Amino acid sequence: MRSTRYCPKTRDILGVATSHLSLPAGRQGWSLPTMSRVHDERIKELEEIAEKLRYEAVQMVINAGSGHVGGPLGMADVFTALYFEVLKHDPKNPDWEERDRVILSNGHICPIQYAAMAYAGYFPKSDLKKLRKFGSPLQGHPHRTMMPGIEASSGPLGSGLGQAVGMALGLRLDKKANEVVCLMGDGEQDEGVVWEAAMAAGKYKLDNLTMLIDRNNIQIDGMTEDVMPLEPIKEKYESFGWHVLEINGNNLREVIDAFDTAHAIYEKPVMIIAHNVPGKGVDFMEFSFPWHSKAFTPEEAKESLHQLRTLGGRIKGEHE
Repeated sequence: MRSTRYCPKTRDILGVATSHLSLPAGRQGWSLPTMSRVHDERIKELEEIAEKLRYEAVQMVINAGSGHVGGPLGMADVFTALYFEVLKHDPKNPDWEERDRVILSNGHICPIQYAAMAYAGYFPKSDLKKLRKFGSPLQGHPHRTMMPGIEASSGPLGSGLGQAVGMALGLRLDKKANEVVCLMGDGEQDEGVVWEAAMAAGKYKLDNLTMLIDRNNIQIDGMTEDVMPLEPIKEKYESFGWHVLEINGNNLREVIDAFDTAHAIYEKPVMIIAHNVPGKGVDFMEFSFPWHSKAFTPEEAKESLHQLRTLGGRIKGEHE
């Protein structure tokens, strides 16, 4: 899947963006999209994929008997946008040199990444049953050497942005046009190492780096603003030299448009604050911090799959 880019960039020897190439008419100098490039029919297709990924993520955690589910449900739309519309990548050639890099810093939400990768064609969908199984490449946190297409191992929260900054700098030194996307949780912002990396990204004007924060307002111990208040998070990143966008992360058009905008920003890293509903699609999980990580009872498993299969009762399930 090799997505067309609005805003490829060329760089001089110092790594500073110097020109636009092949921008569509009327797009020169844009900072926010005035018209989405994605038609309504495509959005509907992507929404159907996102619902399938939510179902798969829950089924994976049920099969494993443990795992994280609130975050994966909330981030299903973001992963759908990335793997089916935004990224430049090739599932049949995961090490393709021209690919974009995705760093999942909050690795515990990996069931949704695995589901998206399986549906994109990186590995058979049947392998999703192997989540958290001994020896399986589908570990509870992504492991770089165990699965093609995983760019970095994750586990210690807060470490992903530093890895992404290093990759973005390396690609610049190699004069490559690849983009680096770092996905983080909002609770991760409590980690001091995040802010060291954020300063470095601003200093080096890494416009080949986009970070998206899953701003779902929950973390393992409670609501983020009770555990360690993050606001004003937008102004904090702007003061570090970032260009910041805020979107509804459960609206696929807004997600895609935000990444298109990120590709147009020069001489600044971009941070997308995606306001997501944790546990989206299952009413008793939504905005419930215990579902950050929680094993299902048989009744909860049945009800969760029913709600996802029927879109909350809006359609009739195939088993009814």
